[in-house]
Amino acid sequence: MSAVSMHASPASGAVARTVYAELTATLIHTRQQLAPKRLFAPGPDAQQIHAYFQAAAAAPDHGQILPWRFVMVPAVSRAALGEVFAQALRERDAGASDRELAEARDKAHRAPFIALAVVRDATDDHPEIPLPERLVSLGCAIQNLLLSAHADGFGSGLVSGQALQTQGMRRLFSLAHDEQAVCFVAIGTADRRKPIRPRPDPALFVSELNPENAHAR
Repeated sequence: MSAVSMHASPASGAVARTVYAELTATLIHTRQQLAPKRLFAPGPDAQQIHAYFQAAAAAPDHGQILPWRFVMVPAVSRAALGEVFAQALRERDAGASDRELAEARDKAHRAPFIALAVVRDATDDHPEIPLPERLVSLGCAIQNLLLSAHADGFGSGLVSGQALQTQGMRRLFSLAHDEQAVCFVAIGTADRRKPIRPRPDPALFVSELNPENAHAR
């Protein structure tokens, strides 16, 4: 049975919908992007993490092909990830100092929860579902996860970078030939909140189709 009773009156159902709409809007508009270095323990527990991935599973998925997955990085695996970050820095800058390499390794130990988001980009299985659509599905899954963590009072953020495309990263996470590492998802307790950044006005990114204005190419 849903949160709204099957026997609720139309009026009470309308009130419930209003409450849900307000709660949803609040979660969406108050969630912030936070860097992992600003996320500390305590992090989500096992039950909460499971709930977050259940939320991710509710993302749109054309054909139900599940074109993405997440790989959690537990504490015992952080050092190995740190070495991949350090090696990636060496590949970009052979003259990187010991301090810079230490800073690269330290990035793997930030935030109590880290997971790598991976997309399967092959279209041999379902050629009608191209990579852009698969990435949209992954993005929705990530947003569901982030909003669920935000509802629990945690801070969160996404992290990418050149290290994601290295062979060392692919080996560490056992990525298949048709998989791409997209970003890391970090969750934890924020050390401090920052002001909500101004959001762009919809007028800046929404238009209306008018065939009369179409230009011949």
